[in-house]
Amino acid sequence: MTLSPSLTGSEPARRQSGNWNVGESPGEAMSFLCLIPLLLAPAFWNGFPIIYYDTGAYVLEGLGGQFLVERSPVYSLFLRFGGGGLSLWLIVLIQSALVSFAITQTARVLVPRLSFVFVLLIGALLVIATGLPWYVGQVEPDCFTVLVVLPLYLLAFHRQSLGSIRARILIAIAALAVAAHPSHLLLAIFLVILVALIRAVLRFVKSTSDSKLRLLEPVIVCLCGLAMVLCANFFFTGAVFVSRAGPTFVFARMLQDGIVMRLLEDTCPQSGYKLCAYKDSLPATADGFLWTPRSPFVALGHFAGTEAESARIVRAAILRYPLLQIRAAAANASAQFVKFGTGDQIEPQEWVLAPVLRHYIPSQMRAYFAARQQRGEIRFRGISRLDVAVGFVSLTGVSLLFLWFLLKRRTEPAAFHGFVLAALIGNAAICGILSGPHDRYQSRLVWLASLAIMVGNPRVLASCGAGSNPAGKVA
Repeated sequence: MTLSPSLTGSEPARRQSGNWNVGESPGEAMSFLCLIPLLLAPAFWNGFPIIYYDTGAYVLEGLGGQFLVERSPVYSLFLRFGGGGLSLWLIVLIQSALVSFAITQTARVLVPRLSFVFVLLIGALLVIATGLPWYVGQVEPDCFTVLVVLPLYLLAFHRQSLGSIRARILIAIAALAVAAHPSHLLLAIFLVILVALIRAVLRFVKSTSDSKLRLLEPVIVCLCGLAMVLCANFFFTGAVFVSRAGPTFVFARMLQDGIVMRLLEDTCPQSGYKLCAYKDSLPATADGFLWTPRSPFVALGHFAGTEAESARIVRAAILRYPLLQIRAAAANASAQFVKFGTGDQIEPQEWVLAPVLRHYIPSQMRAYFAARQQRGEIRFRGISRLDVAVGFVSLTGVSLLFLWFLLKRRTEPAAFHGFVLAALIGNAAICGILSGPHDRYQSRLVWLASLAIMVGNPRVLASCGAGSNPAGKVA
């Protein structure tokens, strides 16, 4: 795409104004550095990193060295070695730097002529109108979900444009992201399979683009992420495994869907399940079963005590009620796809977390209690309404743009929009089916649709004085 002189201006004038393009080293550096504090704006306003209920468990596991079946050991070790004991600000600062690097590299590859000022404008719009900054500034692995998607896309479709140093950095970031949460490993595997299928189709139709589509680096990311999970579990337990909590979370989701109750009604007492004794007092929701103190889950020994029976019940329920499982899975995945309100359980939590935090990060407690979150001063009703509206518009837009570019055979923008859409579908299916719909599972990723519209649409970018990859093909 050739830009008019009125849009680009002369090179000396542009450099004198400091308005570097993101495709140039100064513009790339400025975009990366300036996005970091911008993405942390809500955390700065709060006066302390955003805390979630699981934060205490990660602190206990990472800083206290106590293995918790239900929490990612990799993210816990990230807290330890990232300096969480000294200050949780170091953790969210690293998270912001990683997300900033991924966004900057996406803009650099797709729209190298885009001014870094426009990159910052895009970042500001994402901060104002999406849930992105609430996850970047939160001590929780949710911000790593996007660090699975964007690096895998860049490594698969634009490896040649990255160069060796950037590619290695993205591989390291993506591997850490894959290992940071069990759902991320499944999402990465899904996306790698998708890339393999795209490559197979391109070869079948004898397209020259298939030779530029890379599969090696995405596979390396998955293998490195899996290795990190295995090593972290071995570090804490001396045993090699991927996850011991998976069957229990799936069981809890089936309980919420009514499938477990039906199984117990049909098979107790002949089946010999320990839960037969509790079938008339089971909580109605997954969260009620897993996290309330009077739940049978507590009486039966939490994750360790219920792991074997949960796995047994899950297998029996799948075999006995396959059609019911399919309907429930489809309903949960569909519900999760459109459930992405901002602020899910971001509320005062000192009554749960204060004892753990006081023990392991005592020097940070004054700032923790002084934060707006702990004082109950954050209101998400207006924020969430805006974010949800933007999310629905962006989902519609990215879907229509994908179909439009596909029909016009614009392979590069079609690939980007399609990859983002596939990641959103995959994330919704994985989280909805395995754990049940929760706003934060999709909210942490839905902002990618907004990013895709802003950096993946050549016509919009041309109006801003930027051009996309002139080849318009998979690179």
